Amino acid sequence: LQILVTILNENDNPPVFPQPNITRQIPEDTEVDTVIVAREEVTATDADLDTIYYELTTTVQNTDGYFAIRGVNNPEIYLQTALDYDKFNSTTLLLYARDRPVTSPEPANTATATITITIKQSDTRAPWFLPCTQLYNDTSVCISSPYSGRVNISEMSTDPLLLEPGPIYAVDPDYTINDRIVYRIVGGNTNNVFSVDADTGNLTMNKIVTSPDTFLLQVMATQVSNVRKYSVATVEIKVITKSNFPPYFEKGVYNGTVFVGLPQRSFVYQAGDPSTPLVITAMDQDFPDV
Repeated sequence: LQILVTILNENDNPPVFPQPNITRQIPEDTEVDTVIVAREEVTATDADLDTIYYELTTTVQNTDGYFAIRGVNNPEIYLQTALDYDKFNSTTLLLYARDRPVTSPEPANTATATITITIKQSDTRAPWFLPCTQLYNDTSVCISSPYSGRVNISEMSTDPLLLEPGPIYAVDPDYTINDRIVYRIVGGNTNNVFSVDADTGNLTMNKIVTSPDTFLLQVMATQVSNVRKYSVATVEIKVITKSNFPPYFEKGVYNGTVFVGLPQRSFVYQAGDPSTPLVITAMDQDFPDV
């Protein structure tokens, strides 16, 4: 008697990942569709030779949608959305492997791999002149106001010029890189009247100005290790006549008269002369014709 025995394969082995824990560090400016974890590193094996089905989730809030797998049977992990270091700088992904489809009524064996991803800030932003105001919900841009200052005509100032809203100062907004900033004047410096200190940003005079004028200087702030990252600010310098005398009123006391019942914006008249409006005048010896 010949007896033929066929052994049926029972689903009694779970999938196994080659590495249950994987760590990756990637630059912030990694291009979309770049492979983060190769397929062979996260392909699970199954002693039952079942087809493996994969699912990727994240455990960190507001970081879903950035990473994905190629397909339900292809666990290669790639970057799906551009990164922003200011939004998050690390996340943890969970890759599930099942030996049955999610919709299958049969019981499935499952394995889990943990992928920890750390994001390294990249040099993506040009220097910011301070003070500045960031746009709402946009950390890549900070709007600064023009600088302004004054110098006296025919007078040489040896100290750094006082500017509003503050001294010329720029920073590298990629704060983990914090590249050093250098300054130079790239426009508006007629006759080389002004200089800017490359390291401090202090603005000083090289020579006097003999006529009323206005200089619109263009000052560039450049990163030392990446000259392609730069910003330009406008500095308005007005040349004015120095004031040696304070203004003064022609009279110490002015007397006026008003009448009951007058409507708004009616004239106040000189006391004792109800036909002549009251006029208050001041003079300044610096400006005798004004």
